Amino acid sequence: MPTVREIEEALFEAAPGGLAMDWDNVGHLVGFPEGEVNRVLAALDVTPAVVEEAIATGAELIVAHHPVMNVRWHEQEMQTLRTDTRLGSLLIRMIQSGVSAICMHTNLDAAQGGVNDMLAQALELENIRPLGDDGIGRVGDLPESMALPDFLAHVRDKLGPNGIRYSRAGWEVRTVAVGGGACGDYFRCALDRGADAFVTADVKYDQFLDAKTLGLTLIDAGHFPTEDVVIPAVMDYLREKFPGLEVEKSSSHREVIEYYV
Repeated sequence: MPTVREIEEALFEAAPGGLAMDWDNVGHLVGFPEGEVNRVLAALDVTPAVVEEAIATGAELIVAHHPVMNVRWHEQEMQTLRTDTRLGSLLIRMIQSGVSAICMHTNLDAAQGGVNDMLAQALELENIRPLGDDGIGRVGDLPESMALPDFLAHVRDKLGPNGIRYSRAGWEVRTVAVGGGACGDYFRCALDRGADAFVTADVKYDQFLDAKTLGLTLIDAGHFPTEDVVIPAVMDYLREKFPGLEVEKSSSHREVIEYYV
């Protein structure tokens, strides 16, 4: 069976580390490089519940999208390694239980066949092309124009979000830009690429306001739903590269955001 190091190398073949943004933290972040792996648990995040699921199912490795630790997000927590902090207790639990973690983040966002290609495919877009010059995001076309209410229902059905926030700038949608996760800053790129609508997540008020004013329908379908689409592709890739390796998707990790209307 492959080692953690060999699985990391294979994942970097699909999503090279050089594609990651300079602030990001990708690759093998926790655990044992030469540890043999029989079972992988795949999830968008390395949460306490995912770690406990890995331990319970006998998975030696978690392969996730979001880094379990990143100085940009966890600057204070990474100054110590203690059981009485959220991150410290998580990392110690993993090490004590023999669970490693590999995280493919912005490199998987930019890679061919990564997050944004899977998001475009999930929304059944055609003629898929780049959105940003840095490889983040995609633009594609629906087979036929859709009225905005129908397109919103299409997004709901294909991604399964708990709710959708949007600002309307028109009634017809044909060309669609996508950016998995927090890509609201790319809305001007979507305008430049001729998009009628931009499906992304974590959109700020001023981005909604500016996009509407400039003529772009901006749709926030949630961070988890717009990125979790890549996990099945990662699983298929690992199964192809390592026949016999057991790869399962986390059953405990789900969308955390709920809506009250």
